[in-house]
Amino acid sequence: MNELLDGLWQASLWLALGALLLAAARPLLVKLGGAELAYRSWWLLPLLLVALLLPLPALRALPVLQHVPTLPLKVVPGTVEGVTAQLPMWPWLLALVWGLGAGLHLARELRAQRRFERALGTLQVRGDGSWQASADPGLPALVGLWQPRIVVGPHFDQQFDADEQALILRHERSHRRNGDHWANGALLLARSVFWFHPLLPWAARRFLRDQELACDARTVAAQPTHRRLYASTLLKAQLVHPVAPMACHWRSQPVLKERIAMLKQSKRKALPKVSGQVLLMGLCMGVAALAWASQGAVKGTPSVSAEPFQHAAADAAKAGLDSPIQAQKMSPPTYPAEAFEKGQTGVVNLIVAVDAKGTVTDVKVESATNPGVFEAASIAAARKWTYTPAMKNGKPVAGKLRVPITYAMDNTESAGGQAQ
Repeated sequence: MNELLDGLWQASLWLALGALLLAAARPLLVKLGGAELAYRSWWLLPLLLVALLLPLPALRALPVLQHVPTLPLKVVPGTVEGVTAQLPMWPWLLALVWGLGAGLHLARELRAQRRFERALGTLQVRGDGSWQASADPGLPALVGLWQPRIVVGPHFDQQFDADEQALILRHERSHRRNGDHWANGALLLARSVFWFHPLLPWAARRFLRDQELACDARTVAAQPTHRRLYASTLLKAQLVHPVAPMACHWRSQPVLKERIAMLKQSKRKALPKVSGQVLLMGLCMGVAALAWASQGAVKGTPSVSAEPFQHAAADAAKAGLDSPIQAQKMSPPTYPAEAFEKGQTGVVNLIVAVDAKGTVTDVKVESATNPGVFEAASIAAARKWTYTPAMKNGKPVAGKLRVPITYAMDNTESAGGQAQ
């Protein structure tokens, strides 16, 4: 559970950094490559998420980690107060809140998409390959994910002449050909997963704006002489906000001035455009590499300590023993390599059963602050330790010993109870 929360936190930080970086670089990208290059720059964000999922090289490739299994074990005297190991509930509560938020956001967006599709009414195929709806909840638009269809309103023929209709249909076909509907679906999923991210709504609006500007640029690039007609067609359509999260609306986004201003730009020279593409590739690869490498940051020097005397006297008195079990030779537990790589810490409370001969008969985990990380290493080490059995009436007897084992980083014992 801690890994899920850590992953969400790290991904949120890099998404925020990527969005701010794109906002700062956008004027230069637009100058070099126009709206299409600015739209392609949004590939940086999914690349960052993929980079965070890629595993780092094997630990054997990092010499510093070869010493992790041979860390010396420090046995803390009984006079030192230990940390009571209890299973924290906050990671589960946070995960529950995140899951509920993601589910509610996704359900709300899918409901809006479904409501829009139902509002279209009856669809009839047209001779130009598009579909005509009996109602107009925000058309024309590219509707659908698996089988996207260009849907126009019931008054499409009356509102636009033949040349204007051709431009609108070419615009929507450009959306479909470039997979913009899939991009909108991925955006919906990202907004659901990171519903708590304060910058994501702002980034989503900028992404959709760049999507429309890029589609406008592709549409008029084939027929530059139709720029004026394209602008007048935009002016003729009534502007509305998108009502379907996965649809590509012709009348979407209130950025009419920017769309028309883009149409006035002349065709760009090849050299600056190539320079912009090289700059974008370098930016994406460089930032993604930094995100990938950030997973391997060493968070400190690991240490392992055990406290076999912390509960010994109290447990012996409670059991009516004359003297408690005494731990003798204690070989160090192995600090799990994956936990070291991720900077994880924790406390494991063991209950060690010892017979009258001082032999370990059973080892159980009483509690652990980072479940599933340090238990196996702790049990394996405790089975190898040697003990002096407890004494009662002058004779050795079987008994149990509670041993807290703390796995810490930066030699900070107090941090052992926290899951990093």
